[in-house]
Amino acid sequence: MAIIVDLDVHLAGRGLSVGEFADAVGITPANIAVLKNGRAKAVRFTTLDAICRTLGCQPGDVLRWVPDDGTDEA
Repeated sequence: MAIIVDLDVHLAGRGLSVGEFADAVGITPANIAVLKNGRAKAVRFTTLDAICRTLGCQPGDVLRWVPDDGTDEA
């Protein structure tokens, strides 16, 4: 299973740089890069709240699940 973070699409659509977004969310640009590149092991709810507040979206708009082998796992 893989959780994909779709921040690039939202940042591009709003014309936000990683630096501007990081400032608005309150985390470092390096941590935004970790999220964007799929290397994050966890996301705090406070960070997810700040991301959604900044982008005006729902958590499901930036996070999606993709099965590794093409089958749903429950």
